[in-house]
Amino acid sequence: MHPRNRYQGHYDLVALFRVEPSLKNWSTLTPAGKVSLNFSEPEAVKLLNKALLKQWYHLEWTLSDDHLCPPIPGRADYLHHLADCLAEDLPIHRGPQISVLDIGCGANCVYPLIGNAEYGWRFTGSDCQPESICAAQQLLAMNAGLTRSIRLRRQKDQRKIFDGIIQHNEFYHATLCNPPFHTSEQAAAQGTARKNNHLGIAEQQLNFAGRHHELWCLGGEIGFITQMIEESLLFRHQVLWFTTLVAKQQSLVPLRKVLKEKSVPVIREIEMGQGNKKSRLLVWSFHNKRERKALVKPA
Repeated sequence: MHPRNRYQGHYDLVALFRVEPSLKNWSTLTPAGKVSLNFSEPEAVKLLNKALLKQWYHLEWTLSDDHLCPPIPGRADYLHHLADCLAEDLPIHRGPQISVLDIGCGANCVYPLIGNAEYGWRFTGSDCQPESICAAQQLLAMNAGLTRSIRLRRQKDQRKIFDGIIQHNEFYHATLCNPPFHTSEQAAAQGTARKNNHLGIAEQQLNFAGRHHELWCLGGEIGFITQMIEESLLFRHQVLWFTTLVAKQQSLVPLRKVLKEKSVPVIREIEMGQGNKKSRLLVWSFHNKRERKALVKPA
């Protein structure tokens, strides 16, 4: 975990039960007699997220059962590493002068919510699904002042990523994305089955959260991020850092090749770890350090 992450290996469940009493209904005792949670139950995970956002960031949050429920510590880790990138070029990398674009903010809107609470950044969140935009808008309305700091835009063309979202007069200090990484609905279902089997959930109980656009796309994460790289060429002067989460280690080789073929001068890979799960960020910029410092300006 990033050293600034509020999660450092364990949850203070007693404190979380105080801020979200219903979470206690999903508590269990380990063989060692310690209080834990039944993480195999989607409702327990959702209530844990709700409690964490309330305890750490004083945010009200909810999510319908058919949308992807993200792990809060992992999402926060991404944002902390992104802040480190921005700190290289910005003497002040906190506050509303920093503008960030979240590609695929989803109904959960977690990246903008945490990023604004932790660093004070302004966000634009995009999504191609009207119901996700509507759900995210309701979350903003639940928390005073957030509609002034976070704006939402619907991507009307599902074949596009940045095009149609970044306007000609806008500048973003960074973009971020958690792309769908399965190549098909069948692959997504199989991946969820493996995960649930590991958690000890019976097959007949399988009911993975997440609509298809959140879990899979043609070409999987390699296809999606390749398109992102290609579109980033069009907006190279309007974005300081392009970033994306990469779920599979083996995806980095072809993606690195695409970046080099496009003559992208600055390419980085940042390893992240949350418990037993490892992931990485792919980060690129079309500007060297001197150019980035010259390009930086209030959004």
